[in-house]
Amino acid sequence: MPLAAPDLPRFLRLPSTRGGRVALSLAIVYLAWGSAYLAVHVALESFPPLLLSGLRNLIAGLGLFFFAVRRTTAWPTLIEARNAGIVGTMLVGFSSGLLAFGMRSVGTGTAAVMVATVPLFATIISAVAGRPIAKGEWVAVALGLAGIFILNHGDTSNSSTSGSIVILCAALFWAGGAHLASQLALPADLFLSTALQIGLGGAISTLIALAGGERVGALGFGPLFAFLYLMLVATMAAYVAYGFLIRHTSPIVASSCMYVNPVVAVALGALMLGEPVTGSTLMATGVILASVALSFWFDRRRAD
Repeated sequence: MPLAAPDLPRFLRLPSTRGGRVALSLAIVYLAWGSAYLAVHVALESFPPLLLSGLRNLIAGLGLFFFAVRRTTAWPTLIEARNAGIVGTMLVGFSSGLLAFGMRSVGTGTAAVMVATVPLFATIISAVAGRPIAKGEWVAVALGLAGIFILNHGDTSNSSTSGSIVILCAALFWAGGAHLASQLALPADLFLSTALQIGLGGAISTLIALAGGERVGALGFGPLFAFLYLMLVATMAAYVAYGFLIRHTSPIVASSCMYVNPVVAVALGALMLGEPVTGSTLMATGVILASVALSFWFDRRRAD
């Protein structure tokens, strides 16, 4: 079956080569997830944080689900659906919700750099789960913690400190959810599994937000556009592209967004929001990204 209908304009057709599809998928993931921090910042003008995360992922999950059921022949078992809900709650309900909550008092670039610590938390979780950790991997963790200290050095405001802690918790929950995803039985079909994780996690997050009294405020054009962008591009399109990379490239290539997303977020925050880019920000970004690179390098050596 062709990847695109022959009557579509050329610029709407998918690349015909594997390399072209990989390049397109990488571009989507880099730009969509790197710009998502700016979109969250704008959307928070009208949407409360947990409800923003919940609605965005619930609607996107439903969209992916309707797409997935048209192509899958293997329906998930109840256990697989339950596990998808658990993983989705960690990744969507806790991680995405806490990230939006923390960004009420933390800049977009700073938030992106702090989220880049996910591989460091993944190393710690793996150690707790019993996987032997090399000394070099602990050096990477220490380097990442040093970068976080540099990033927050000199900023003693309560809101910024509490927001930073919340964002670090979001990174921890993402690493925990990713670890569970590698341990639990999930639906075999990638699109269906992703749809259930996003949709069920978004549903749980939405219910908690509504029970907690969160409601959408006066909805302006900017926040509405940002919400639609988060739902269609940063969630649906980016997760599909990321799923393609997971299946058709190495984990190092697929996870390279950890290096690129903070750079995109810092640049957009400076250009669009006028967020300052200080020497401490640049130094911390370099240190944290170096620690992430070191983590990936040791992971590749272990795989070899």
